[in-house]
Amino acid sequence: MRAALVAGLLAGWGVAVPVGAVGAYLVALTARTSLRTGACAALGVAAADGLYAVPATLGGSGLAPLLVPVATPLRIASALVLLALAVRTAVTALRAPGTPAALAAPTPPGPGRAFLTLLGITLLNPLTVLYFAALILGDGPGSPAGPLARTVFPLAVFAASASWQLLLALGGALLGRTLAGTRGRRWTALGSAALVGWLAVRLLP
Repeated sequence: MRAALVAGLLAGWGVAVPVGAVGAYLVALTARTSLRTGACAALGVAAADGLYAVPATLGGSGLAPLLVPVATPLRIASALVLLALAVRTAVTALRAPGTPAALAAPTPPGPGRAFLTLLGITLLNPLTVLYFAALILGDGPGSPAGPLARTVFPLAVFAASASWQLLLALGGALLGRTLAGTRGRRWTALGSAALVGWLAVRLLP
């Protein structure tokens, strides 16, 4: 069980720490909303990592060939969703405070919607399960063995991923407090939209 716990924590941090478009969007979302919303979004990312760890643990490296044919379409879908979010963030930031009600900026997502949005975006990335299969879930001695180990592993992945994603959310909340003015939030949103858009484009084949 200890081996599965350590392997899960290392795998969770390994997949979470490289900050890509999802991480950048998480920071920006928290800066524009609240720590509560950002924390729920962070847990959505971690939940996706944990969910992907379950079939990877059960199927091992045998899942990799099954995902290869759909990996590219899912990456494109993920990139398009992130691009849409980047455009929406930029449009919201550019709208003046005095904009008529009919053209008012959309209401920021609440905690539940933020959780589901980040969960969905992360689940669109099949590279996550490929990462687990390639990293530690082959047929060798490093594979989680036994029901307890196979339960501990995805829970450890979730915990490790959540710890990092929550740290990103906290950073976004601190950024939002520092740039509390309308102009500061606007430039932060525009900058994050540009970054998320650029990182999303890099996902495209």
